[in-house]
Amino acid sequence: MPTNGQTGLPRRIPELTRLPRPLYARAESLSAGSWTPPHTHDWVQFSYAISGVLGVHTAEGSFFAPPQWGVWIPAGLEHEVVTSMRAEMRSLYVRREDCPWASLRCRVLEVTPLARELIKGFCQLPVEYPEGDTAEARLVQVLLDQLASLPEVGFSLPLPRHPRLLALCNELIENPELAVTLSDWAGRLGTSEKTLMRLFQRETGLSFRGWRQRMRLLSSLDTLEQGHSVTTAALSSGYDSTSAFIAAFKGLFGITPGELFR
Repeated sequence: MPTNGQTGLPRRIPELTRLPRPLYARAESLSAGSWTPPHTHDWVQFSYAISGVLGVHTAEGSFFAPPQWGVWIPAGLEHEVVTSMRAEMRSLYVRREDCPWASLRCRVLEVTPLARELIKGFCQLPVEYPEGDTAEARLVQVLLDQLASLPEVGFSLPLPRHPRLLALCNELIENPELAVTLSDWAGRLGTSEKTLMRLFQRETGLSFRGWRQRMRLLSSLDTLEQGHSVTTAALSSGYDSTSAFIAAFKGLFGITPGELFR
């Protein structure tokens, strides 16, 4: 798991031993540099940013949610949540037994307009909302149905478990502009490029080039969210050409940087 060098204040984790209802909501205004220590809980969590970029770090990798996307965190999975700048966050906690369809892996999901309005409406309900054949309970069921069908997007960065390979990946995460080649990495690990290529594919599911491109594009999200120009984001994430950066960005996120943060 990458170290995050947090400088802000840690966020308080709710002291819940159980959820009072199938669905529990939490709305937060987060300051720059907010973070949680690694923790687990016995329910599913779905968190999304109205503004700002959320980062969720697990042993398997890192998951990023720009505005209007969210991170699905399975029950029992150790994770930390980080925001490098101010963010408005909405979290839903779901009891395991009320989402048997839930994935057992961390995912980034697109928050559709309908789901967004349902979450907004649910956040206005009391914690112990009326159950049974009530309008509140029906809203919860519709919201759960919508969560089950949210489309997945590729805003994740898988991490290798191989200790030396993980150390090199963390070095690139901390310095995305570094022009480190696969040959450089092979030399540092004392192996051949071909062997390292196979190891990287096996450990992350991505080629070295594909992994580095995704890492660089994900690293640009905070820069863009802070209002910096596309050129600044491109250069700080290791791209020499703004046009190449925009093309790669659209290839991963499906929209241009300007469209994502408009």
